[in-house]
Amino acid sequence: MSLIFPRNGLKAHPPNNSPEYKSTLKRAPSQPLILLPHTLSETSGPVFGHAAVSETDSDLTLQHEGEPLGERIIVSGRVLDEDGRPVPHTLIEIWQANAGGRYVHVKDQHPAPLDPNFTGAGRALTDAQGRYRFVTIKPGAYPWRNHHNAWRPAHIHFSLFGPSFLSRVITQMYFPGDPLFKYDPIFQSITDASVRERLISRFDLDTTEPEWALGYQFDIVLRGREATPTEEPHEH
Repeated sequence: MSLIFPRNGLKAHPPNNSPEYKSTLKRAPSQPLILLPHTLSETSGPVFGHAAVSETDSDLTLQHEGEPLGERIIVSGRVLDEDGRPVPHTLIEIWQANAGGRYVHVKDQHPAPLDPNFTGAGRALTDAQGRYRFVTIKPGAYPWRNHHNAWRPAHIHFSLFGPSFLSRVITQMYFPGDPLFKYDPIFQSITDASVRERLISRFDLDTTEPEWALGYQFDIVLRGREATPTEEPHEH
């Protein structure tokens, strides 16, 4: 399952203005975007200290005194460029709702329980082969008031910085077989059905650990070594 962000040919990108996703009506640019050439100082920096990312940052179940409630899962995969080469030592950050479908955020006040042992955010660095691994809890679906009886499918947000902060890409990873896909205007805003499938992780028995956690694979393919303009989806 791969997600490709091409500079030319926008099939992988949803339109900036997607009427069914109502908040895009206010956010969509009214003028064509202007792509500015990047200089060496922009593409090579700023940088972050790798020592700031600890081994436990990638395990969202070990960040508090107790274990969080919900179904423990392992999410792993590789970050590659369009030629299949690994993108090593790049920062990946994730954030998500808890098992009850609620974020630790002041604007998320729908009546689902907060979990004192789950904050819902983690980060990791890819290894020399572009591999990453997170341990977390499968997030729940949640309402988001876009339209009557609107519910988001279970998903995890991914942020990847690539070779520099200017090459940041933000996307969402979904889970196979979710019945909410066809009702979700964010997922459906990608008009190409084959591209939508790239957002769905793959259940993987090889990375499933017996009597402990189910495994899901999610590979991400970055377009080149240049910055790619992206917009973060916000539901709230």
